[in-house]
Amino acid sequence: MNKLAYLECPAGIAGDMCLGALVDAGVPLDYTIEKLNLLGISHEYQLRAELVHRNGQQATKVHVDLTDDHHHHHQGNGHSHHGRHLPEIEALILTAKLPVRAQAASLAVFRKLAEAEGAVHGIAPEKVHFHEVGATDALVDIVGTCLGLDWLGIDQLYCSAMPTGGGTVRAAHGLLPVPTPAVLKLWESRQVPVYSNGIEKELCTPTGTAIAVTLATSFGPPPQMSIQRIGLGAGSRNLPIPNILRLWIGETLVEQAQQEKGGQDAHPTIQETISVLETQIDDLSPQAIAYTFDALFEAGALDVFTQPIVMKKSRQGVLLTVICHPENEQTCETVLFRETTTLGIRRSTQIRAILQREIQRVMTPYGEVRVKVSGSGGVITNVQPEYEDCAAFAKENNVSWREVHRLALQAWYSH
Repeated sequence: MNKLAYLECPAGIAGDMCLGALVDAGVPLDYTIEKLNLLGISHEYQLRAELVHRNGQQATKVHVDLTDDHHHHHQGNGHSHHGRHLPEIEALILTAKLPVRAQAASLAVFRKLAEAEGAVHGIAPEKVHFHEVGATDALVDIVGTCLGLDWLGIDQLYCSAMPTGGGTVRAAHGLLPVPTPAVLKLWESRQVPVYSNGIEKELCTPTGTAIAVTLATSFGPPPQMSIQRIGLGAGSRNLPIPNILRLWIGETLVEQAQQEKGGQDAHPTIQETISVLETQIDDLSPQAIAYTFDALFEAGALDVFTQPIVMKKSRQGVLLTVICHPENEQTCETVLFRETTTLGIRRSTQIRAILQREIQRVMTPYGEVRVKVSGSGGVITNVQPEYEDCAAFAKENNVSWREVHRLALQAWYSH
């Protein structure tokens, strides 16, 4: 079962709207503040949320009130001038000890933003001086959004097409046309579908656009999902339509579509696109590699494995391979560079066939155990109790893992 989120942005997208939608969807504001304090910039701002109305609809508005005499504005009303370069931003995030997925996602969003700004100005990403997008408020918006998605346990994020807006906006480099050059460059990087809703304002900010372009799996209609909750994040302005970003949160079973087809018409397997990252290492301790495994799985890796290899000058080494969904490629790559001594990572995209699968639950004398059930065309081919559940009950009750495993299988086959 995958937990999905869909960003629906009829009035555009901004960083504070993303954060507001997440808080509205249930992410505790106190948790967000606690984790953001790890960045070491809490003296620069105060974070608060309030319920507001936009065209009669209630939504959550998040405010980042700056304490250094700067003024915080979003969606073209103005920007803070507390700027930072990319290396400084990355250092703040890397030393904050954030949750692994949130850290990797935050780094990826700022890197994407730096690449877009650098392309616009003709300079290297590391040389970009972030003005509005690198200010205190944007750090809070981006890192806070990544923390919220991680807290909700979102496996895949999707996003709607984006409205272009229009008119002009005043930025650090003067008066700019809307969409701004950085937003256009971000759209170009993912071939984002856009349209005009007739509103001549800045609707998509660089910060909000970078979040979506970096983290979204695809852009367009919502994926098939069962809706669990809707989060509504308010923008600053009153527009002809409700200035609200809607975050749909739900779940889907990967085999649901196949099961609905049923019988002989069902495909024997499901095909999906995956990314494969590879790097060879010959100067890292086994303990560090073991830690890297854990960090990669937390970052969304589907599988991680090593193979012994012989490198130049007959040095013994390992080939470290990571398999992940394309949307987690950047975060997994960030983990590899951070936790290992590698100087380069190879990427490839492949198609893999997987069996339909779902998690079921059975009751044993020791408690409830999750069981992974897989098969194809309606025929079950494999049933495996979850290792962690069996191990936990074995330790708790001082019995063998095999005994708990046997009881779980027995319970499943007899239900």
